[in-house]
Amino acid sequence: MKIRRYYANLDSYLRPNKVLVIYGARQVGKTTLLRDYLATVKGKIKYRLDSGEDISVAEVINSNNFNKIKEYVAGYDLIVIDEAQKIKNIGEGLKIIVDEIPGIKVIATGSSSFDLAGQIGEPLTGRKIVLILFPVSQIELSNMYNNHDLRNNLPDYLVYGGYPEVVAENNIDEKKRILNEIVNSYLLKDILEMEKVKGSKVLLDLLRLLAFQVGSEVSLSEIGQQLQIDYKTVARYIDLFEKSFVLINLRGFSRNLRKEITKKSKYYFYDNGLRNAVIANFNSLEMRDDIGKLWENFLFTERIKKQNYRNIYTNNYFWRTWEGQEIDFVEEREGNLFGFEFKWKEENVKTPKDWTKSYPKAEFQVINQKNYLEFIT
Repeated sequence: MKIRRYYANLDSYLRPNKVLVIYGARQVGKTTLLRDYLATVKGKIKYRLDSGEDISVAEVINSNNFNKIKEYVAGYDLIVIDEAQKIKNIGEGLKIIVDEIPGIKVIATGSSSFDLAGQIGEPLTGRKIVLILFPVSQIELSNMYNNHDLRNNLPDYLVYGGYPEVVAENNIDEKKRILNEIVNSYLLKDILEMEKVKGSKVLLDLLRLLAFQVGSEVSLSEIGQQLQIDYKTVARYIDLFEKSFVLINLRGFSRNLRKEITKKSKYYFYDNGLRNAVIANFNSLEMRDDIGKLWENFLFTERIKKQNYRNIYTNNYFWRTWEGQEIDFVEEREGNLFGFEFKWKEENVKTPKDWTKSYPKAEFQVINQKNYLEFIT
């Protein structure tokens, strides 16, 4: 099954003398996206596709030698570098290309934003367009299936997530194998390669703890005590997970109410299947006691995809008071507040009193199985 990705037509984003940077987790489909796009322009433009893992390519781009780089680029309309984060000082080399070669277009992909963004941020200021490729979204699947089909397949998405290879696979055992392979072979690869982390065990233990706390506020000190590491180390590891597209941080919202909790954060996984693989639980929904967490993680990440793909500019938060009144997800858009409560079952949920009292113009909506597709597609 071929899944057409949201960014399939990269022509819409390519600009002369700009670098199109495509970030995303490993195995999320960046290389496939590139190759599918290049197949559509083959014979129309002259392009060069290389990998940052190629030592000879890295040597040229990292050289800062104008003549050597110009010779490498000469005669091509488009330069494509996959796994660009492998090249040291990649930003400086790309800057030379877009500054010195009139009309050239460049695409660079990276699986770890903490390394690639750090290298290209300053050199490519004003010279780049950035896209994030997520696991397959419900928006993309809605171009293949109608709402009836999406609803019928919902249990599968909640348990096995949206990695392209997983979505395309029909065999359940093979889905599990693919997800376990992603966790064991790819999940921590960038972090272990590029950061001074002693081993993968403490990282996986940390991820497991966070997986069980999806949708709940996280205390770094408590996690540190459980893992027998200090909270600063916990914070650093979590930051690496965020920058390598494993976790997304959601902070508390407050504007004027002293009762509101703002210091703690919630953490969600970029993908439900990844989360379930980390805790080794692929049980069907009727056999689970964490359906609320699966539902909340799914809705949150699908909404983030929608915000990115549909260009919805918003600040995202959760809201909670010390008395326990809470709202799962809050969007602040164009000066307005929108509160969303995620419920797996259709329930009569009242708007929290302090929310209405403090933010009388804010909206509030419960997202359940009946209306969730409108929220995420």
